[in-house]
Amino acid sequence: MIGPNARTSALPGYPLARIPSIKRRLIESGVDVIDLGAGDSDGMPPEGTRRALVEAMDREQLHKYGFQQGNPDFRRAASDWLLRRFGQAFDPTTEILPLIGSKEGLAHLAFAVVDPGDAVIVPEPGYQAYLGGAVLAGAEPVIVPLRAEKQFLLELDDLDEQLLDRTSLVYVNYPNNPTSAVAPRDYLERLVARCRRHQIVLAYDNPYCDTTFDGYRAPSIFEVDGARDVAVEFFSMSKSFKMTGWRLGFAVGNATLIGALSKVKSYIDTGSFQALQAAAAWTLDNAEALVPSLVTELTARRDAAVAALAEIGLPVQAPLATMYLWIPLPAGIDSTRFSTHALEHEGVVVLPGAGFGAGGEGFFRIALTVSPGRLREAIGRLGRTLAACRDAGSTTAG
Repeated sequence: MIGPNARTSALPGYPLARIPSIKRRLIESGVDVIDLGAGDSDGMPPEGTRRALVEAMDREQLHKYGFQQGNPDFRRAASDWLLRRFGQAFDPTTEILPLIGSKEGLAHLAFAVVDPGDAVIVPEPGYQAYLGGAVLAGAEPVIVPLRAEKQFLLELDDLDEQLLDRTSLVYVNYPNNPTSAVAPRDYLERLVARCRRHQIVLAYDNPYCDTTFDGYRAPSIFEVDGARDVAVEFFSMSKSFKMTGWRLGFAVGNATLIGALSKVKSYIDTGSFQALQAAAAWTLDNAEALVPSLVTELTARRDAAVAALAEIGLPVQAPLATMYLWIPLPAGIDSTRFSTHALEHEGVVVLPGAGFGAGGEGFFRIALTVSPGRLREAIGRLGRTLAACRDAGSTTAG
């Protein structure tokens, strides 16, 4: 019988898959929908970014295939930015690779470094591209729950030595989506040491490195000695510069690992539009002037949301990074039922913790993608959702 293969069938449903159609139906019926689901910032990319794209459109050579080499200006700008931002020097030709958004690079890395049957360590809750890459590469995904009592850190030291010996890849993401956790320096040092000891490739997903608050500075994994032996770090233009739909990012690492990822991608894509990459180069060259306004905006939204959540009985600590709040639900309230009720009855899109894997149950995530006023309105509606779920639970218990 013709149908999906075993690897495709093994993939769980993607947490955002159903939301657009439901949201469209509600809007068409006149519902005022407030979308706090996807990490898709409102507003436009920087004016200078848009202007750079318009200018690049008139350069004939940028309309040709970029292949994996991509636009040399983008690679150069990424290299310069890494040196300014983290003090880390990388060769723009051999150690930096343009991506069609960091998501595809994260998934495709498994195809480059994992053999069928190898273990791949995947955090849960976590970004579903990690699990997808592992499953589609024919690996054995080993799910490691992230626990609040351990500050949502994925600790390789807690895992069995025999498991680590057969692990070829681990996905790590700090500042973290969805929990907003940040990683202290001593944790990163332990992580790199374990990966070196067991020869595990470390996929370090770092798209939120600049969306940080209250003086916190997110590091690069390459600030840790020895990381260049094992790590590939992934950066995105989406979160810091409101360029989500542009689908641009880049991977950084030693020439062997970057070359392996480039080889895989050469069989899958021919690169993103070079004019987009030219505009991204301008953006990275001007990052220090562009990021502060976004951080100011997100800080105001974070503070408004934290205060509003406390008012409805869902207190949460203000995170030091990302554009998300990871909110614990009262005992007995199912995250999927809560988020479904919020959408269907209150017109508020939030993501259930279970959508990030079973380890996320008991939480839900909101994205700081609307104004403080709209956040307060949405959270007021979530208060009604919380009351309705509690009432339904009491009725069931009775």
